[in-house]
Amino acid sequence: MMKADGCSPPVIAVDLGGTKIAAGIVSAGCEILAREYCPTLADEGIEAIIERVVSAVGRLISRQGMGLSQVCCISVAACGAIDSETGVIAFSPNLPGCRDIPLRDMLRDRLGVKTMLINDANAAAWGEHHLGAGKGVNNLVCLTVGTGIGGAIIIDGRLYTGSSGSAGEIGHMVIEANGAKCRCGNTGCLEALASGTAIAREAAAHVARGEPSSLSEIVAGRLEDITAEKVAFAAREGDSLARSIINQAATYLGVGMVNLVNIFNPEMIVVGGGVAGMGDMLLDPARRVVRERAFLVSAEAVSIVSSQLGSDAGMLGAAIFALQQVEK
Repeated sequence: MMKADGCSPPVIAVDLGGTKIAAGIVSAGCEILAREYCPTLADEGIEAIIERVVSAVGRLISRQGMGLSQVCCISVAACGAIDSETGVIAFSPNLPGCRDIPLRDMLRDRLGVKTMLINDANAAAWGEHHLGAGKGVNNLVCLTVGTGIGGAIIIDGRLYTGSSGSAGEIGHMVIEANGAKCRCGNTGCLEALASGTAIAREAAAHVARGEPSSLSEIVAGRLEDITAEKVAFAAREGDSLARSIINQAATYLGVGMVNLVNIFNPEMIVVGGGVAGMGDMLLDPARRVVRERAFLVSAEAVSIVSSQLGSDAGMLGAAIFALQQVEK
């Protein structure tokens, strides 16, 4: 995979999501030496996002008593359609206004360090393939279920990125032709039906209609404060509305997986991201849909598992991606 002699300089890896920026210093042996977090606040625009990334990197190296000259590069895993060759975010539904943004070059110019860019779901899949649940699995699909839904495909041990570098936008496969409006502009996307944003939206709508739920107490009547995490908490406490909403999202997720299983016949589907923290409460209904609807031979061949690397998957995958590029 890469040299891990302990002498090579580390990578600064940044996982840039729609809600949170996570940055870390990662050794050549793939050990995270330090972490830094801050909110994305994506609605404030790309310049503000870049400023937060730069500040997070600055805090990291300062805390470690390092200088930027002591790292081999910066590797950014960002949500959206990414062209890793040119370092451009072509489009990102969860980063409003991010269209044709040369993020790699903008950060390189700000920080003066070699910078690389990869899609966040591709990075998470690469991390899981090398270090996590998908280690040794040559044909797998990775889903990151959080604010949105990202996806990545590994075929014969290689990331499949498509003709223009934007393959794997699994969150934007259409599940319901006339379904909910998605932030990408389409309707009925998997992301609009099964993401953390979708779960929170559905819960708030039901509570607003007066349906009984402990969620109203949990957020003290402030429906805008309902999150997927709070819906999961209510469901674990026995709230029937919360359970129903999660089951609905899991069913949609399962339908998406059926398509993936029938098309790609993977050995494994790895599910990560913040919403995946719900565990079997989310995955068991999805697994059931796959068993019931996918072609039998493909359904029997696939295992559907939770991420082993959790929230570190994107950061570690971005670091591995960078270290492999440096070695070439």
